[in-house]
Amino acid sequence: MKDFVKMMLAVICAFIVMQLVGFFLLFAMVGAMSLGSSKTVLPREGVLDIDMEQFTLGEQTQDDSFNPSFSLLGMSAGGMTVGLWDAVQAIEAAAADPGIKYILLRADAASGGTSSIEELRAALAEFRKSGKAVVAYTENPSCGSYYLASVADKVYMTSYHGGSAQMTGVASRMIFLKDLLDKVGVNYQLIRHGKYKSAGEMYIKNAPSAENREQYQVMVNSLWKTISAATAESRGLTEEKYNDLIDNLKLNFPEDFLENGLVDELLDHEGLVAKLCALAQVEEVEDLHLIPLADYVDAKVNRLGGKENVAILFADGEIVDGRDYQEIASDRFVAEIDKIRKDKTVKSVVLRVNSPGGSVVASEKIRTALKLLMAEKPLVASYGNYAASGGYWISAGVQKIYSDATCLTGSIGVFSLIPEFSKTIGKVGVNLVTVGSNKHSDMYSLTRPFDAEETASMQVYVDDVYERFVGLVAEGRSLETQKVDDMAQGRVWVGTDALGLGLVDEIGGLRQAVDYAASLAGFLSKGDYHVVTYPAQLTQAELLMDMISGKKEAPSILADTPFEELGKTLRNLRENQPSQVYARLPYDIEIR
Repeated sequence: MKDFVKMMLAVICAFIVMQLVGFFLLFAMVGAMSLGSSKTVLPREGVLDIDMEQFTLGEQTQDDSFNPSFSLLGMSAGGMTVGLWDAVQAIEAAAADPGIKYILLRADAASGGTSSIEELRAALAEFRKSGKAVVAYTENPSCGSYYLASVADKVYMTSYHGGSAQMTGVASRMIFLKDLLDKVGVNYQLIRHGKYKSAGEMYIKNAPSAENREQYQVMVNSLWKTISAATAESRGLTEEKYNDLIDNLKLNFPEDFLENGLVDELLDHEGLVAKLCALAQVEEVEDLHLIPLADYVDAKVNRLGGKENVAILFADGEIVDGRDYQEIASDRFVAEIDKIRKDKTVKSVVLRVNSPGGSVVASEKIRTALKLLMAEKPLVASYGNYAASGGYWISAGVQKIYSDATCLTGSIGVFSLIPEFSKTIGKVGVNLVTVGSNKHSDMYSLTRPFDAEETASMQVYVDDVYERFVGLVAEGRSLETQKVDDMAQGRVWVGTDALGLGLVDEIGGLRQAVDYAASLAGFLSKGDYHVVTYPAQLTQAELLMDMISGKKEAPSILADTPFEELGKTLRNLRENQPSQVYARLPYDIEIR
């Protein structure tokens, strides 16, 4: 008995010690992060190094380098997300900075979405007007990374063979799950309005509908037109010539790129170093100071407000209900809108939308709050990679909409998707008996399909939401309701096509939207105001606490595999709620 008591006391003491050690490590890490928050010190002069492999281009800057599960093991993980606005600001600052001799652009790992790359490319083109050069270097180009690199004064490429050039164009991968769901006995019931609203088709079909295939072919063609035209023009090629190179897979070896005018010179490592030193007018490589973009952002970009400000409100992610910080959560986002509305220093606002949509109820909450904001302050929208469905719902009523040429927008349509598992239950030998108080008590039990009356009831509900969507777009865009209905039907448009339809007002990026919002507030020059961003960047301590609370999503086992899109689809399927109506884009489009 004594031995048992001793053992229990030892276990209890060990548990207490482990808890104390855990808290000590927690506070030590938080303290270390606080100590490391000072501004980066830069060399007096150097080369601004935009290496896309060293950071992710996102909507807002966030240091993701800290991961407690790895740090406790002495390992590193994660990296830096550099916000598009901060990146553009840094490039503008570099143009006026006598210490920056030129920009070295290493674009091979370019990520962040086609429209983000489009805006970064525009900022680099503007930088060149300062008289300073942009020099690009590539080893494994894709059409996306080369689109970015082609803006440079000179494009250099490795002379080594063995790389993996992937110059194949623009593609959209569509996932269809009907055959898989049939095998496990799961039946999805799709109620939608809009013949192009294809978000639920993946669950009920094994191939795209004619309308779905049509709209995606038009989209990828429009995207490629924008990308290929800009790329060809930058390199002095015709579009026909560039398309011939892509279509016939003629770009396999470094010599192919050189012979066809896509690069200016092939360099081995020593040749590249010598070239960079010569451009920087230094003799020794030790004097060639490459300044990472993230460091330059930290040192040069001012995120503090002044007495008079233009606010950028980032609507980045899925539109969901609740307060989740990782998405556009309605309750949290409405609180941010109210904060901006009450802030006397904020004179005008840019709503930056980068969202495929989501919950209709959440979208309507946000739209209502934005309407109250616009009653007091000028409100302009800037569209990034996506501003579709719910993303368009919340922003259609602003004073002016700027869209990137490659943005996916529109998707004015809604759907509801309800699974039922009656066949699955039968397959496993379970007999289920329901006792209900009313005729349709078990309508949302997911154990049987809807009957005709229930399906009709859901269709009325979905149709009503669709008509509401069309009406608010017609009102916000000053268009006839019938015209909106004709071009709606859930169809997705790229920015250049949306401009011709009146869904957006001008092709332009975040900088153009900020300049216009500032003019609406009466500011005459950039020196008259500061730019402040909302929501505020999460601190490392807040990120740590979020990880501890288990809110942060674990990395998918399907990441970086051909089945990654399937993983995303299955996650969305799991998160769908019966009877909820969604305004959401179905698929992503990528450039290769």
